[in-house]
Amino acid sequence: MAFNRSSARVLAVATRPVVLAARTYATAATAPPVQLFGVDGTYASALYTAAAKQSALDATAKGLGTLKTLLASDKDLPQILANPALSASDKKLVVETLAKTVVGSATVTNLLSVLADNNRLGMLGEVIAKFDTLMAAHKGEVEASITSAAPLDSKVLSKLESAIAKSQFVGAGKKLKVTNKINPDILGGLIVEVGDRTVDLSIASKLTRMNALISEAI
Repeated sequence: MAFNRSSARVLAVATRPVVLAARTYATAATAPPVQLFGVDGTYASALYTAAAKQSALDATAKGLGTLKTLLASDKDLPQILANPALSASDKKLVVETLAKTVVGSATVTNLLSVLADNNRLGMLGEVIAKFDTLMAAHKGEVEASITSAAPLDSKVLSKLESAIAKSQFVGAGKKLKVTNKINPDILGGLIVEVGDRTVDLSIASKLTRMNALISEAI
């Protein structure tokens, strides 16, 4: 599938602010469903717009899914991509190699080229994660993660899911997807993340705030 100049310009705008990308390329039909922040969010938003204009959102998501699996299975790959010493020829070889795993997805191949040109290949995993967020929003899904020190009981998790679903952060008609993440370092309590919102109710966080107050008092 050949690249056209329009799709290349859309992805190239990833080096500019998100607002500018939205103003220049987004329409009601192709604009990202939610606003993302950070450089990785900028690339993901530009990729979403390009893919939507080409009616290739599903194909793009599939191609990124393949790369996501590859990043998870090959422990050396993330380090290779993040290596600042990669020469132009090295980056070209990396792009060509990765592109072979996503044959048929011009948008993903183009993304790889843009990341390589801008020395951002090491950010590929983060861009994929942000694109997943956009696709979830596109499908009317809201992702939430609940971090606890130990696995939560199914009944407790169900009650938390019900409470989050009724909150203003989800909205009517949305499908909530909840993931329970385990992190013993929080000591206890919970950290709830819904979209770009975070509610930190962990014991570790409370101890940090308490230590800060004690230090200020002393």
